[in-house]
Amino acid sequence: MVTTKRWKAAVIGGSGYGGAELIRRLLIHPQVELVRVASVDYVGEPLSAAHPNLEGATDLVFENLSPADAARGMDVVLLGLPHKVSAHKVPEILATGARIVDLSGDFRLRSAEAYQRYYGIEHPSKELLGTFVYGLPELNRERIRQARYVASPGCFATTIELGLLPLACAGWLAGEVEVVAITGSSGAGVVPTATTHHPTRAVNLRTYKPLEHQHIPEITETLAQAGARDLALRFVPVSAPLPRGIFATSFAHVPGDVAPEAVKRAFVECYAGEPFVRVPKKRLPEVAAVSGSNHVEVGCAVADAVDPATGRRVVTCFSVTDNLIKGGAGQAIQSMNLMLGLDERTALEDPGAWP
Repeated sequence: MVTTKRWKAAVIGGSGYGGAELIRRLLIHPQVELVRVASVDYVGEPLSAAHPNLEGATDLVFENLSPADAARGMDVVLLGLPHKVSAHKVPEILATGARIVDLSGDFRLRSAEAYQRYYGIEHPSKELLGTFVYGLPELNRERIRQARYVASPGCFATTIELGLLPLACAGWLAGEVEVVAITGSSGAGVVPTATTHHPTRAVNLRTYKPLEHQHIPEITETLAQAGARDLALRFVPVSAPLPRGIFATSFAHVPGDVAPEAVKRAFVECYAGEPFVRVPKKRLPEVAAVSGSNHVEVGCAVADAVDPATGRRVVTCFSVTDNLIKGGAGQAIQSMNLMLGLDERTALEDPGAWP
């Protein structure tokens, strides 16, 4: 028996890597029908022109549509547009009444000043800042259920936040936190540049935007919401020679009277019952264990000794994601499911491949 899908969805900005993952997940979704895909590239061509893995999977083609035309009649619109572009499109979509899940950074922040500092331009729709719910289900699940508009978190932000969230929720996270996170090349997008071109990327490690990456303010805002105090984040991103995945190492400091066993227990208790966050029992997180899936792995190493100068104990937090799935399209689908009253795991439960 064929079941009629209840909800209708459109993707705007579907020719990139994030768009490919949105489309793939929507095509296998049992309750949401992908109706149209808008893009300024590959107009009139089948989706497989940009995404060869979709050959024969759908008859849809890329359409050059205005935001209003793409959203018309839709229950939800997922935006796979770049930062600084999405902010110009959203007002037109709002008028259609469709729900929105935006994968760009344009509506993650509450502060127009922070947006201007980290994104380099004045926000074109600053009156809308604060109207989008930040789409981290592990922190904002009930708010997402009630939301009409969700700003899906960034890939680095998701990975780092989930690695530090247990400490924030326990009230232990305060002061300086140092983070080094390495990322795969797909995070740089479809169009190659001098620093993402394979011959140099494949044999190289390099940092970029050290201490000024645009995900810094959303991480500090989110962890403060979870209970962190006076957070000063020092974040150094590193590009690595792998297509997918992020590995974040975060150095935090907890009160010296917090025992190592209590810290490790906090990680387990924080994510008990979470469908997509795992705390491995006999190993530390690794990228290959989550690549191709919406799963996250987190863990920690806790110093036995307390620093006599500060009275605090160092906790090294490890967290890994697939940047395109839990760090991007998969998490957006997870939020979409919650917004539509569906099981948040729908179309996301596959465990990925190994190795």
